[in-house]
Amino acid sequence: MKSNDENFIQRLQRQKEDALEFIVDTYLPLIKGITYKVLAPVENSGMIEECINDIFLSIWNNSKKFHGDPTDFKKWICAIAKFKAVDYYRKISKNVEHTPNYLDLSVEKSAEDELIMIEDRAELIQLINLLDPVDQNIFIMKFFLGLKTEDISAKLGLTKASIDNRIYRGKKKLYKKATNLNLGGSVV
Repeated sequence: MKSNDENFIQRLQRQKEDALEFIVDTYLPLIKGITYKVLAPVENSGMIEECINDIFLSIWNNSKKFHGDPTDFKKWICAIAKFKAVDYYRKISKNVEHTPNYLDLSVEKSAEDELIMIEDRAELIQLINLLDPVDQNIFIMKFFLGLKTEDISAKLGLTKASIDNRIYRGKKKLYKKATNLNLGGSVV
């Protein structure tokens, strides 16, 4: 028997490897996205990959503790991913003595503040997904990857003015949608 949308949770809890493969195939992009959001300032792809592997190991080892349906499962693994990534972030920050260009750490940030920041970024990504695909790429390159407008225009084959116009219109659209969804905050 192979794992599918209906039986993968039960098979995972019985430690069937095909269930883990199904979960990796299904949820890897989600797990990667959460992990990259938290650990991107570290700029260490090896550490990020190690964290992703650790997340799947944790899902495997704690599968018997999960009780619920596939929707709850998705929320459960997202929580595991967030907390594992935050743990890695903290571990890295303890090992770094001088961090001005390496990590943006402030003593005043609590775990709750960090999680709120992560959730705010997740809401922003949901909003960005409402944009056209080209605009999504522009926003991701500009605000998540930190690329310059010139680099974006070269990669996408658009003029610099076109990129700037799309960013301006996209910000207005995001602000309007955030206001309509009561997400709060100022996107503009």
